[in-house]
Amino acid sequence: MTALDPLDRQLIAATQSGLPLVPQPYEALGAMLGISSPEVQERLASMLERGLIRRIGAVANHYRLGYTANGMTVWDVDDAQVDALGERVGALPGVSHCYRRPRALPAWPYNLFVMLHGHSREEVERQAKAVAAVLGEACRGHDILYSTQVLKKTGLRLAMP
Repeated sequence: MTALDPLDRQLIAATQSGLPLVPQPYEALGAMLGISSPEVQERLASMLERGLIRRIGAVANHYRLGYTANGMTVWDVDDAQVDALGERVGALPGVSHCYRRPRALPAWPYNLFVMLHGHSREEVERQAKAVAAVLGEACRGHDILYSTQVLKKTGLRLAMP
């Protein structure tokens, strides 16, 4: 594991709750840390390359955007086709997550998980029909598991001395 220098630790501490919500977030971070925007970007890119951070991306709060019907759809898909079909499903509108998981037979036959977001359950069910159309005869069954509560999503937090 590569050690973090003090400036990298400060940069992680400044971003672990999210980037500043301003038009130029890297400039704002640079101003906070006393470095230039290009240095902020170079340090983040270096940490990505070294595996110290996994990604930089937006995490939407679906409920605040009006998507109150959120359903994890689970699919029993032919193992020989699940990877290729999963790639196609992941590109569909409304899909925020699409991944393969091992089955837990006999109780859990599902191996493809697809998170769908809609303004209503009817909208999610329409999206599920679009997923089913892509999966075709490779799909042997599915279900929709709707969210019942909102959990706070956070990433790793560094303990700062």
